[in-house]
Amino acid sequence: MPAQRISDSSRPAAVALVFVALGLAGCSSTANPPATTTPPGPTLTTTVPSGATAPPTPTTGGTTTASIEIGNTLNYGSIATTATIDCADGKSLNVGGSDNTLTVTGTCATVTIGGTNNKIAFDEIDERLSVVGINNTITYHSGDPTIDNLGAGNSIERQ
Repeated sequence: MPAQRISDSSRPAAVALVFVALGLAGCSSTANPPATTTPPGPTLTTTVPSGATAPPTPTTGGTTTASIEIGNTLNYGSIATTATIDCADGKSLNVGGSDNTLTVTGTCATVTIGGTNNKIAFDEIDERLSVVGINNTITYHSGDPTIDNLGAGNSIERQ
C-alpha cells in the first residue's frame, strides 16, 4: 500500500494540521512522555497509509505540505509549492493553501478549493467545482461540472 508524505518546515500550523488529520490516538492525561525526544529540525516527515493512488509529486517548493487520503477523497494543503496530484478515476479533491501551482491528472468527481493565489490545472472535473478562496486561477480541460464560485477574484475557465 503506497504511503503519502507529509512534510513541515518548522511551521506550527502545519504541525497542527498533521495532528488534526491523523488524530490524537492514544492521548490521555495519564500517558507517560517518551523516554527520549528528538530536537526540532528544519523538516518533519511522516508517512501516512494511503489508498491505491500515488501521493502528490512535488516538483519544487516544499515549504509546507500536508496530503492525506480519506476514503475516496484526497486532501491537499500546501504553501508555495509546485506539484502534480493524481485524482485517478473519480476521486474527490480538497485543496487548501496559498501560492501553489498544481497540475491535477485523471478525473476528479468533485473539487473544493480554498486558499489564495493558487493556479490549478485539471485534466477533467465531472460533477462539481466549488471555489471558496480568493484570487485563484482554475482551468480544466474536460468535464461539465456544476461550478460554485463562492470566493472573490477567482478565474475559472474550461480550456
